[in-house]
Amino acid sequence: MRKIIGVLAAPETMHWVGDGFPVRTLFSHQRREAQVSPFLLLDYAGPVHFEPTERRLGVGLHPHRGFETVTIVYDGAVAHRDSTGAGGLIGPGDVQWMTAGAGVLHEEYHADDFARTGGRFEIVQLWVNLPARLKMTAPRYQALSAGDIPNVALHKGAGVARVIAGELQGATGPARTATPMNIWDVRIKEGGTAAFSLPEGHNLVVVALDGPVVVDGQAHVRAGETIIFERAGGDIIFSAQADTKLLLLSGEPIHEPVVQEGPFVMNTRAEIEQAIADYRAGRFGATAP
Repeated sequence: MRKIIGVLAAPETMHWVGDGFPVRTLFSHQRREAQVSPFLLLDYAGPVHFEPTERRLGVGLHPHRGFETVTIVYDGAVAHRDSTGAGGLIGPGDVQWMTAGAGVLHEEYHADDFARTGGRFEIVQLWVNLPARLKMTAPRYQALSAGDIPNVALHKGAGVARVIAGELQGATGPARTATPMNIWDVRIKEGGTAAFSLPEGHNLVVVALDGPVVVDGQAHVRAGETIIFERAGGDIIFSAQADTKLLLLSGEPIHEPVVQEGPFVMNTRAEIEQAIADYRAGRFGATAP
């Protein structure tokens, strides 16, 4: 079995992104860069109940360069659009995969119908790094609807895994990725046990969104905690003590410097300064359409 490097505690505090996303950062490259690459950070918004409103809740136009955002909706609905003309609506089970590349302006709000009715809101946003050769690629958008994402039944009816990216038991996720990775949305029923094999040499991060769950018969992990594994080793085994929801992330590490300032992720400080200058000069697009 793969050795566990560490279990990151669930954050005690949250912060608001705009007025629509109450976020806890469950892990970040700023603390564990070599162990989580190609992933940069994971923000978990919710679960929280929003009252009905006519207000437009969310975050307005903001820039990105040099990486990708992957937004997974569990409950609620988000409307988004950007300066390339892309946009749409993502609801429960849907995934928005945005490659910012050379630069894009983006905005995201609660969908109008959801805002009017209110209800439970829960989403994850994962930041994925791009290698230097692709940081200035043209922006690209992938809309992955729930129906596009294959479901894999786990052994002995233990649960199900949705394959967003990568491959599991012959099922291939619809996401096109810049570097090799797996992103699996895993649900294990109370009392169920599930084992997974991941590629040797991949960094492996598992986020427990619901739990508790026992990992490899030793680590007891609760909701909001993040497990980081060594790159080498065998299977990992999860035994669910309650209905469990996991996000399993494995990826080939990118062995390059990471320099981040806010929504810009590049390889050098000079590239960050150029990104800021380009944004101020309007080179990311003036407004979202």
